Amino acid sequence: MTKFPNSTHPAENGKRKMESRKRRYVFFVFVFVFVRSYGQPMSLSDCMDYAVGHSTEMRLSAADRSDERAEKGQAILGAFTPSVSAQSYAYNQYGRNLDPETNTYTDFTTFHNGYSLSAGITLFDGFQAINKLRIATVQQQMGLSQEQQTADKVRLATMEAYYQVVYYDRLVEVLRLQAATADSALLKAQREEALGRKGHADVVQMESEQAQRQFQLTQAEGQLQQALLTLKETMCWPTDSTLSVDCRFDAETAVLTSQFSHLSSNHFVLPSVRIAEAHLRQAQLQLQQARGAWSPSLSLNAGWSTTYYTYPDMAGYQPLPFRDQWKNNGGEYVQLTLSIPIYSKGQRSLALNKSKNEVSRAQARLEQAQRERDNALCRARDEVATAQAAARQAARMAEVKHQAFLLAQRQYALGLITAIEYQTASQSFLTAEADSINALLQLQLKQHQLNYYRTGKLL
Repeated sequence: MTKFPNSTHPAENGKRKMESRKRRYVFFVFVFVFVRSYGQPMSLSDCMDYAVGHSTEMRLSAADRSDERAEKGQAILGAFTPSVSAQSYAYNQYGRNLDPETNTYTDFTTFHNGYSLSAGITLFDGFQAINKLRIATVQQQMGLSQEQQTADKVRLATMEAYYQVVYYDRLVEVLRLQAATADSALLKAQREEALGRKGHADVVQMESEQAQRQFQLTQAEGQLQQALLTLKETMCWPTDSTLSVDCRFDAETAVLTSQFSHLSSNHFVLPSVRIAEAHLRQAQLQLQQARGAWSPSLSLNAGWSTTYYTYPDMAGYQPLPFRDQWKNNGGEYVQLTLSIPIYSKGQRSLALNKSKNEVSRAQARLEQAQRERDNALCRARDEVATAQAAARQAARMAEVKHQAFLLAQRQYALGLITAIEYQTASQSFLTAEADSINALLQLQLKQHQLNYYRTGKLL
């Protein structure tokens, strides 16, 4: 017999090598995902996907979907499978009792032991079981729509928080350029004061300009950190971990013409409308179920039972063996039951009236959801048109203010305007630039919302 070193078989070595390769593969995949998620800046799509994947609301929704699947499975079993039960009992009977063997009364203690197996199935119940299965199916579909609605809310909240981060990141960038310009202007004013070209008042005004820009920059950096914290909370991102966000923003492609004007409002059904439709279908099935409670029901039952008995305190009594009594005392039965409801103290009438009222309420909710969808679509279309006009005007204003600021810089260098006028032009340009960035981001957000109402997708 061939012996191997360390009593290790070559097949076991190959298995260990395969497991080691699998562990290395899993490790490299984990490292890749970690670097992809944490090393590179996350885009808007990445942030929304991460938020949906780690949302507490989505975890709760997944648990609800599991309950709905279980309820549907139970409804299937209740509609198409019989109920089966088994019983066993054992007891001592004292005093005067009936002798199972002779069917006469005796005064001896009797020990009874019985076994039974029964099964029953409902053949007809006014289609209540079928309607219950249909209701469970509708509830499952409604749950999927609710899950989609929850995911859309998470994505929209993440998008809004993401654009806040982009806004303050761009604002910080603009303020840094303004602060650098203010530093250069102060240095130039100090040199010209030394040469006698500027007065001390101009230097003080430039120092005020520099201090104001530094304050605004510090304030914007703090707002950026708060926006990042809000985005982390929305995404369920670890608070103590660094979140790198891709804040690149193309202002030229942000102002777009309306690309959805040729579409009708029936291309996509919002989850809220689907939920309302499911509520109506559920109410209609419950009404059918309430009507089915008035119909007769027919059920089939079958069973088998056997007993064993003996007299523990009877002297000289020898009972039949357990095996023989099991066989001799066994019996079967088949039962067909027809149940006709006659009077139930008004419970069926009350259930029927409530079901009719629930159908009316569900129809009203569906009409309301459809109106809200149409209103939201019109509002989103108008908001996009308004945001497009505002973005164009804000961009034009920012360009004009920028040209005015450059002109003010040249005029101030030539001594044609005062430091206060220069500071006013600088602040006006900064305000216009911030308004332009905000208008462009608001336009993109409104366009995403309109796209959602049209196609069901935010991106």
